[in-house]
Amino acid sequence: DEEDEPTTLPSGKQTTDGSFSLGQQVGWHGKSGTVRYIGDVRFAAGEWVGIELTDGKGIHDGGVNGTSYFECPAEKGVFAQPAQLSARDGAPASTPTPALPVAAVSSAPRGERYDTLPSRKTTAGGSIALGQQVVWNSKKGT
Repeated sequence: DEEDEPTTLPSGKQTTDGSFSLGQQVGWHGKSGTVRYIGDVRFAAGEWVGIELTDGKGIHDGGVNGTSYFECPAEKGVFAQPAQLSARDGAPASTPTPALPVAAVSSAPRGERYDTLPSRKTTAGGSIALGQQVVWNSKKGT
């Protein structure tokens, strides 16, 4: 029954390592925002942080691929892993891990290109490695 399913997935109160909390002001790729969601997502493995940007353009309104994680105005929402964020004062909450921009969650607008950043060889849990074939959204890729 559709009424039994939540319209928005429940969020954790803080990241697993305690470095970020709901409502906290953060920096992400030179943009400022507020943490609106912390937890698992259906589009990727691991812990993700949903951010409502206060400046700059985001990707979504808090929903990705038909699942709502938090609510914010259109093109103000992004997801990032905790290591990609910095505390409001600009000090990293933890040592940042190089990763691809949010383009991994959504493609860049036509005509816009993202700079390619260095990548780790495996995910934090070691479950996915560079060059490994994966299936995402019913599509195969590497």
